[in-house]
Amino acid sequence: MELRLSPQMTIMQKLQILTDAAKYDAACTSSGLDRSGDGSGIGNAKLAGICHSFSADGRCISLLKILFTNECIFDCRYCLNRRSNDVPRASFTPDEICELTIQFYRRNYIEGLFLSSGILYSPDYTMELIAQAVYMLRTKYHFQGYIHVKAIPGADAQLIWKAGLYADRMSVNLELPTAEGLRTLAPNKNRKNILTPMRMIQNIRKENQNELALYRHAPKFVPAGQSTQMIIGATPESDYQIMSVAESLYQKFDLKRVFYSAFVRVNDDAMLPALPGGPPLLREHRLYQADFLLRYYGFGASELLSEQRPHFNVLLDPKCDWAVRHLEQFPVEINRAEYKTLLRVPGIGVKSARRIVGARKSAALNFDDLKKIGVVLKRALYFITCGGRMMYRTKLDEDYIVRNIVDVKENFPFSKDGMTYKQLSLFDTDSQCGI
Repeated sequence: MELRLSPQMTIMQKLQILTDAAKYDAACTSSGLDRSGDGSGIGNAKLAGICHSFSADGRCISLLKILFTNECIFDCRYCLNRRSNDVPRASFTPDEICELTIQFYRRNYIEGLFLSSGILYSPDYTMELIAQAVYMLRTKYHFQGYIHVKAIPGADAQLIWKAGLYADRMSVNLELPTAEGLRTLAPNKNRKNILTPMRMIQNIRKENQNELALYRHAPKFVPAGQSTQMIIGATPESDYQIMSVAESLYQKFDLKRVFYSAFVRVNDDAMLPALPGGPPLLREHRLYQADFLLRYYGFGASELLSEQRPHFNVLLDPKCDWAVRHLEQFPVEINRAEYKTLLRVPGIGVKSARRIVGARKSAALNFDDLKKIGVVLKRALYFITCGGRMMYRTKLDEDYIVRNIVDVKENFPFSKDGMTYKQLSLFDTDSQCGI
């Protein structure tokens, strides 16, 4: 393949531009894969501890997160690297990607590579460069660490397949939660082109798993699965719409992770919202909390929110908010409740629920036992009993529980008698929210 990349810049100049250009691509994740090197190459992939990128201030961070290029043929209104922006442009070569990854790894700066990209010339041209880089890393440089690459929508299926044979995880960014949002802010993109590679990756992974069941040494295709990212706050979708989209993606495309990226207004564009409080970081946090409830706690999006109640509570995390609205299901007897029921108790996580189920086989548990197991009693005590008794004399009353859990200050939005709890809008001011 003939490369048409500009050679004028030094690799350090390119690194400064392309690490900064990658900072809005969410990658706060572990690798999702635990694989030791076999001794014939360099590096390994760890299930935990791989996150973010190498920052501009020189701090050592375990994922080298860069763009292959910040050139782009598209003109998405929310993107810093859009075609119409006058920003410094740079592109790596596949050899430079490999050399950077190896040199950073040898200096113990990183454990893996997160490689995203703008669209240089065409989706096929860009995807071919990415595939070539990961192929060389695995075969020429014998790098066995974690590699996460982007699948470029619109690229030929063979190129995505080629890259997937050498990457641990691939992601296709959904960009915005709805097709209408894409039409408004990213007119060069459409939902079909984004979902097509997602479906292809899913189907190839299923076929590959069947092959591995028959042939143990068959090549693995994207063994850590695929993920996606949605920008939050650039378009007017509600939390309920966003969580419904995420739930559908998990169910229909077998995604491992959906990332939520709070909208940062990097372009002066009349079509973009001017958020008075800056990036909606609290909203992003609540979406991540709810996402864990979908993936690990057995909740559905319609249980957490509805069209009548479309936004998350700014005062309470989604699980606690659900519990105070469903007090008819509490208190739960710790020594008899099923595992799935324990997962719905605020203050009890996946690990502590498993420990409870295991420990109570040998003896009845009390509150001291639960504290040792790791239960957060400050939250759980309102929703559980041990041997038929609650930890303190308390009442199953929504206002009472909320006031105690959030440690109400005088500026929280309760009525004068201190008992009226209400759901806040996401657009209430910080002083109203007490944060």
